[in-house]
Amino acid sequence: MTTTAPAKAAAPPATSANTLAGTRTLIRFALRRDRVRLPVWILALFLGTVMTANNYKTLYADPEDRANVVKTMDSPAGLAMSGPRHYLDDYNFGSMLGHQMLGFMAVLVGLMSVLIITRHTRAEEETGRAELVRSTVVGRHAHLAAALSVAVLANLVLALLLAFGLPGLGIEGIDTGGSLLYGFAHAAVGIVFAAVAAITAQITSHARGASGMALAVIGAAYVLRAAGDSGSSEALSWLSPIGWAQRTYPYVDNDWWPLLLCLALAAACAATGFVLSTRRDVGAGLRPEKLGSPVGSDALTTPLGFALRLHRGMLIGFGSGLLLMGAMYGSILGDAEDMLKDIDEIQEALDRIGGSSIAESFASMVMVVITVVAAVYVVMAALRPRAEETAGRAEPLLATGLSRGRWVGSHLAVAMGGGTLVLLLAGIGFGASGAASTGDGAMFLKLVGAALAYAPALWVTVGVAVVLFGWFPRASAAAWVVPVYAFVVGYLGQILQFPDWMNNLSPFGHVPQLPAASMNWTPMLLLTLVAAGLVWLGLEGFRRRDLETK
Repeated sequence: MTTTAPAKAAAPPATSANTLAGTRTLIRFALRRDRVRLPVWILALFLGTVMTANNYKTLYADPEDRANVVKTMDSPAGLAMSGPRHYLDDYNFGSMLGHQMLGFMAVLVGLMSVLIITRHTRAEEETGRAELVRSTVVGRHAHLAAALSVAVLANLVLALLLAFGLPGLGIEGIDTGGSLLYGFAHAAVGIVFAAVAAITAQITSHARGASGMALAVIGAAYVLRAAGDSGSSEALSWLSPIGWAQRTYPYVDNDWWPLLLCLALAAACAATGFVLSTRRDVGAGLRPEKLGSPVGSDALTTPLGFALRLHRGMLIGFGSGLLLMGAMYGSILGDAEDMLKDIDEIQEALDRIGGSSIAESFASMVMVVITVVAAVYVVMAALRPRAEETAGRAEPLLATGLSRGRWVGSHLAVAMGGGTLVLLLAGIGFGASGAASTGDGAMFLKLVGAALAYAPALWVTVGVAVVLFGWFPRASAAAWVVPVYAFVVGYLGQILQFPDWMNNLSPFGHVPQLPAASMNWTPMLLLTLVAAGLVWLGLEGFRRRDLETK
């Protein structure tokens, strides 16, 4: 009698149910991890909008003041910095908010959304946690679905806060209907860039690379919007999701239909992200890793050379971005007097700065913004040792003959030297473009020197970051307070007339405001000494504590 082996059961086909298994648990886990990060983001964006709206009511109380703003904004440079001209037809407090804030806030909302996606997808794979989680009952698409869900939820919470918080201010022109559209325009743009990050997270195997590509898309969207609104070709604005959001015209026409374009693009990008995720292995990217040289560079055998290689991409990105940013601001320097002559509050701020011309005073004010962006770079670079430590890559290096001081010092040298370099590039862009727009060749060296004058303040920022890393590693993220505080007090504080003692709490508040002010070497020397002391203190703390790995 012959027997036959039972047929092997076929594997069940993949369904949406099993590919999304565990999504709800991962959503709760992501919200638990971001229980501080997300509320801080959302409240900061909401409170920033509320404060701005209240300031509009104070600064432009009279219709004549708003009419002067219309004259100022109705120029290619003014529209490129704000939004489409149609808002100017009826410039009440609501249309002013939509015109001046929506495009700027869209960039910040996009940044929040991108970081949510990369933190809960590509960063999880890069550290190896995603592979451990997916070895359990977790579907292939669960991580990406959970990250997108958290990003959508965060954007909707922000939208509802804006929709119901702004009308409660009781400001003329800011009504419930316009506020509802204003809030959901933010959410729509944020969801689009979250979906874009869902694609970039599949392309590269590194979280920083995925974030960088998504942020480049945000930058391109803003540039397209600015180019279209400046009058070169309005069609360019229709290629940008930021342009779509602005063309809802909250508080003016209240057109909801452009948000459908945002939702359609978001759906297409998210679907593409899910499809691409099936075409790669966990931890890998679609873009293959480039084969390196068969013989490593001698520089890679040194701590400084190896650190420079790790920071190379970010340094190039920030350097290029600040060069272009400086050139953009310099291009409007020649029109600064005409743009600002009718805005009393800014005129008063420029008078307090001093300077022989409006162009010099305005350049000193703009230099604060450029320096804050450079401070973002130095904080990221100075905190790179913390990322290496928590990822477990520092421990094998420090198990060799490499000392802790040399290892951290190499990253700090790149942070401080790189920060000075990006300031130099920003000054070159600002100076070359500013000299061309003003017709004053001497402006080039003045603006390059003004940018480099902020280098000691950047070194103090690095010192604050290394002290936190060395003594309080779990509080290292608090280093971000330095650039945020510098922007709020150093830039907005000049317009809103914050007391001097608040500016003195920031290292940037002690830098001479070149080219409007004269050079004073004493605070520069003191800032350098403070930076050296903070770096020494941070290194001492790192030598005394144990390594932390996750």
